[in-house]
Amino acid sequence: DVLPSPERPVPSVSITEIRQYLRAQGIPFHDGYSCLHTPSLFTDGHQDQPPAASAPYTLFIDKMTGSFLCTATLAEGTWQDFQANVELQHRGVPTTGMEELEKDVQWAREDARCIWDRALPLWELLDKDETNKTKAMFGISLLTDATLKRFGVRYLRTAQSLVFPWFSPRDATLKGLKLVRVEKKGDVITYVEETLPRFESYRNLFGLPLIGRRDTELVLTGWELDALALHQATGVASLALPRGATCLPPALLPYLEQFKRITLWLGEDLHSWEAAKLFARKLSLKRCSLVRPCNLQPRPLEALNQGLNLTKILRTALPASHKSIVSFRKLREEVFGELVNTEQVAGVKWARFPELNKLLKGHRRGELTIFTGPTGSGKTTFISEYALDLCMQGVCTLWGSFEISNIRLAKIMLTQFALQRLEDQLELYDEWADRFEDLPLYFMTFHGQQNIKTVIDTMQHAVYMYDITHVVIDNLQFMMGHEHLSADR
Repeated sequence: DVLPSPERPVPSVSITEIRQYLRAQGIPFHDGYSCLHTPSLFTDGHQDQPPAASAPYTLFIDKMTGSFLCTATLAEGTWQDFQANVELQHRGVPTTGMEELEKDVQWAREDARCIWDRALPLWELLDKDETNKTKAMFGISLLTDATLKRFGVRYLRTAQSLVFPWFSPRDATLKGLKLVRVEKKGDVITYVEETLPRFESYRNLFGLPLIGRRDTELVLTGWELDALALHQATGVASLALPRGATCLPPALLPYLEQFKRITLWLGEDLHSWEAAKLFARKLSLKRCSLVRPCNLQPRPLEALNQGLNLTKILRTALPASHKSIVSFRKLREEVFGELVNTEQVAGVKWARFPELNKLLKGHRRGELTIFTGPTGSGKTTFISEYALDLCMQGVCTLWGSFEISNIRLAKIMLTQFALQRLEDQLELYDEWADRFEDLPLYFMTFHGQQNIKTVIDTMQHAVYMYDITHVVIDNLQFMMGHEHLSADR
């Protein structure tokens, strides 16, 4: 992961410092929604001058972190890497920003290529009955062969999975895949996803190679099949986020800079609605609109299957930015939505602690819960399972363990996740560790008493990078440090 993570220091650069540096180096730039745009340092590495104003602006610098991405060469790195490359260019040394692949990513690409070659386009299956049954299983009977072909969707018969490709926006080479299969438990249908490479490195904005340079309007969806349904029904440019409503990685923001209007239609529950509001802040509120989930506005694929007018639903999207003063008329539908969805409004329920649901109803953003008890009473053991329960349901979680080490904490959580003592079955360790690694779980690396400002800066950084919605502090007095003992806790 090239972008800074909670394990590394929080970038100390501000947007003012970035602008001052670019001006001092004579590098032209202009303000975008989430990024500053400059000519690339990497498209012509033999210049000993800063990039000229006439060059295309293909390098994007994140306003929050200073991390950069060149969409022409896929060179990327931190703000410090950018400065180092500017210095190299001044000395006449060619800049080398091509992406260097880790071994794991290289192997994932080779595996993806093998799977892709074995998968078949759905419309090329010889048995029409098999085609129809497969389409019915995934609820895509109304999606035409032309739509499936346009987005390059294939079917892997051996795994009974749909295969969604990740093509490089630079040269259309295959970078990875997402496999989706259906699991039925009684009447409940769940979709199980697997990606190559693993989730953390899988940053595919599905549908990106189909976007034209002149496209200025976009619909962002939380699922690949929703993007297909939207495009077929409305003809609008549509993309699917790699991890749905879980997170919007900042590394994808440069690819969304060209759009003057972005509509977020992520799903059909309140979790998706909250995520849409969070992502709109990252994308710049003034250009974003949100489709509110309700019975008459389900997710796009479901809307297509129900025969609803998707263009009409898009027209009802609400602007993400609102005035400081509103009338009840503006709030009326939101209030009705809260009354209809009282269970969802109460928050994400704990699967392992039904009694806790009676007390707290569920986990809600923006609320503080304090657990107290004497030393050794089991606070850490309980809260690690309490947090794990939510994390397994897609709640992005940041742990600040100031009292015990991250290794010991991770060992406790892995044991709770596997529901067994792995020290007695070490041959199962890698299997469980792989599954545990895919959870949206991050750890701060502080230990012992800390300066509270440093801790809060780290939390804010993690919220921006990983869309954290649940922070655990264990425990409060260690986080506060000595200098705050006399302050109002």
